[in-house]
Amino acid sequence: MTTLPFPLAEDPDEATVEAARKLFVGDVEFLKGVVAMDGLPPDDRAEVCFAGRSNVGKSSLINALTCRKGLARASNTPGRTQEINYFSLGESRYLVDLPGYGFANAPVAVVEKWQRLLKQYLSGRASLRRAFVLIDARHGIKAVDEEIMTLLDRSAVTFQAVLTKVDKIKVTERDKVLAQVREKLARHPAAYPELVLTSSEKGEGIATLRAIIATLA
Repeated sequence: MTTLPFPLAEDPDEATVEAARKLFVGDVEFLKGVVAMDGLPPDDRAEVCFAGRSNVGKSSLINALTCRKGLARASNTPGRTQEINYFSLGESRYLVDLPGYGFANAPVAVVEKWQRLLKQYLSGRASLRRAFVLIDARHGIKAVDEEIMTLLDRSAVTFQAVLTKVDKIKVTERDKVLAQVREKLARHPAAYPELVLTSSEKGEGIATLRAIIATLA
């Protein structure tokens, strides 16, 4: 049997699921919003970040991971998140919600400023263990997604593709989307060779993503 490139991440065992759940439902707090590199907290703990085009569902995913409806501010207005938002995950990790890239409902100068901040962060954060690049399952990888993936390649930052909103497409359509995603990812040397399918509304893939993050000490 031929093994597909970029297979779906395997479901973690029960013990791993429970340990990760306890981490995420424990002490999780919004720490600060950062608008310049000198505002970043000390890089004294491991961190993972969530990147994705505007309105892909980053905030909703963070809320689902932490079982907190209002921890990250979700909005139906693309481009609302204009800061690097830091959340403390226990005493040993940070979760980082990055500004959405691509189309944004904001002045061009503002868009350029936070896109520049995004690039500086990805290129210069030593404590960053992995970037999770969120891809809307209804649309697959677009050109603007490949721009951020290329930046991650150049910055030598390992990134893992996480498909969001998988509940919004039929199961029969998933194979077509996954084929497109796999074909695109094969061009990026920094891409981690596993995919995660998630639905913030239905809870699909949340336990798996928690377990992955929990192991990135």
